[in-house]
Amino acid sequence: MSSQFSQADITLLIDENSKYPEQVWYTLAAFLFVVGCFQWGLFLHSKFARRGHHGSDEETAITHGVHQKFSLRRIPLAVINFYRVVAFRWTLEIGQSYTLNMAEFVVTVAYIALLLIYAFINTTSVEGQKLDIIYWSNRVSMLASSQLPLVTALGTKNNPVSLVTGISYDRLNYIHRMMARTCFMLLWVHGAGQMVSNPYSDFLTEFIESFRETLNEDWLRAGIIAMVAFSILIIVSLRPVRTAAYEVFFYIHFLGVGIFLVGGYYHTKGAYGSYWIWPSFVFWAFDRFVRVVRLVVFNHSYFGFKSGTGTMDATTELLSEDVVRLRLSRPPHFHWSPGQTAYLIMPTVSTLPFEAHPFTIASFDSSLLSTASAEDQSSGEVLGSSAPFWKELVFLINVQGGFTKKLKETVKVFVDGPYGPSPDLGSYDTSVLVAGGSGVSYTLPVFLNIIERVRKGKSSCTRVVFIWSIRRAEHVQWIEEALIKAVQLAPSSLTVSIRIFITASSSTTQSNLSREDNSTISSLTEKKGSPEHMVIKRTSLSLAFLSLHGVRMETGRPNIDALLKEEVSVTSGRMSVSVCGSQGIARAVRHALRFPVSGPSSILSGGPSVTLHVESFGYA
Repeated sequence: MSSQFSQADITLLIDENSKYPEQVWYTLAAFLFVVGCFQWGLFLHSKFARRGHHGSDEETAITHGVHQKFSLRRIPLAVINFYRVVAFRWTLEIGQSYTLNMAEFVVTVAYIALLLIYAFINTTSVEGQKLDIIYWSNRVSMLASSQLPLVTALGTKNNPVSLVTGISYDRLNYIHRMMARTCFMLLWVHGAGQMVSNPYSDFLTEFIESFRETLNEDWLRAGIIAMVAFSILIIVSLRPVRTAAYEVFFYIHFLGVGIFLVGGYYHTKGAYGSYWIWPSFVFWAFDRFVRVVRLVVFNHSYFGFKSGTGTMDATTELLSEDVVRLRLSRPPHFHWSPGQTAYLIMPTVSTLPFEAHPFTIASFDSSLLSTASAEDQSSGEVLGSSAPFWKELVFLINVQGGFTKKLKETVKVFVDGPYGPSPDLGSYDTSVLVAGGSGVSYTLPVFLNIIERVRKGKSSCTRVVFIWSIRRAEHVQWIEEALIKAVQLAPSSLTVSIRIFITASSSTTQSNLSREDNSTISSLTEKKGSPEHMVIKRTSLSLAFLSLHGVRMETGRPNIDALLKEEVSVTSGRMSVSVCGSQGIARAVRHALRFPVSGPSSILSGGPSVTLHVESFGYA
């Protein structure tokens, strides 16, 4: 309980409430600056690494896939790989849904500790009352308010944090949620502290009467409304709720954030805390302005800036019971990089006219195929039906709920994008791409990009491994034509290995396939470690795919651990592993690339330096 609060206490409290949030910001700014220097340094290194890649680089000091003997010269490289394993591949798993790597865990603990330290230091009143409740209950509110601009910025697609750090908005989304939940905790501490510190709190009746009188104040009503909105928002943002009812979360998030910020602004206006909140509106408005401009520029035909509307109309094709392929002609000025996403707005399908949903672009922005088709006419290598994966915007949409009932053969689509990072794999000797189901939307364009860059002499890659886990064999047809053309275009200097794993039972697979053409092909597959001879009845196009050199179709779930260990054992130089899929497949890849496979002992003995990139479906 607080002692008698004096004028000296008020002066000290106001000074600390102004000074401590600023010091927290200085600390965070310094941290972001260090992260930015590190990230941009890695970016520049990846851009220039390939130029001297075949020189004296220690990462390429292995020949013909045979690891060297122990070498002390590789200690710096071993230290880097040790950091990668500990920071990004060691994970804290909470149930089946939540996975935090050690870097995220450390940042979370450090951030919470930073705010709590500033909340409770120097809370002794002038009269000597330690941990005076009026001191810390007011200070936590100022600390939480001071974080709201950063929380808002991290939740937008176009934000200054990404510009400074070089980290894309989707990677920062975890930090956005973590900081929001920390502020939520602090604000409830503030509310509880204010009630307990009420001078009538020892007498319940008098406290209730006092609260009713105070409730007539606009600032208190605004604060209560803000906290109710924030509490509902926090509940619906939890992954189980968000996954089960994403559209509910989408609407509540949009409305809840607005109510919370407006209510918080008016609640803190009299306490000089509103100047921490109004920048949140600036960041939000800037992001919306940029997105509207991009929307108009990339979809100008819909807005009357060019004759002939409908150039962005999309066609849809139901590939399976839960996957729809959406295709639309790309405008000449729209360009993207492999692995990037775009927000699709479909007024005739969505509940709200401008409701946007993110999807990974499954096609590759390239002119290589149009050139290659002209060059290879004599050999019969024509672009054929694989053209959409090079010339159009293609999306593989994993259907949820009643979405398919709203789809038509042609739908109007507004495109907002592209967003997100694109992995630069040009300096790696071996690239392994792992996907589960519709996660191939990410790995396919990366795969096509590797082949093009090797053809143009812009990549030192000598081996690319494409691993895809699907439930049924016919799902291969989603991207089969593109894979056939890609393998045909691969230069002789690049070894291509495509491993398709069918997770449905063998009887189910054969039953599904028997409905197709009577063309028959036998393939040797493995299931649970033992060879199994599976007779596959396929169409002529599938026969062409399976007859390609380096293509293997197998039954059963992929043994990620064994597959990656095999690649590490035969790889020389630098190796990248990119994975996109469920939490389960991401966990399996992380586990496979821990010690000793990618540890210091392997590096010192001449093993490859392994970089992991995870593009997971789930979010914490």
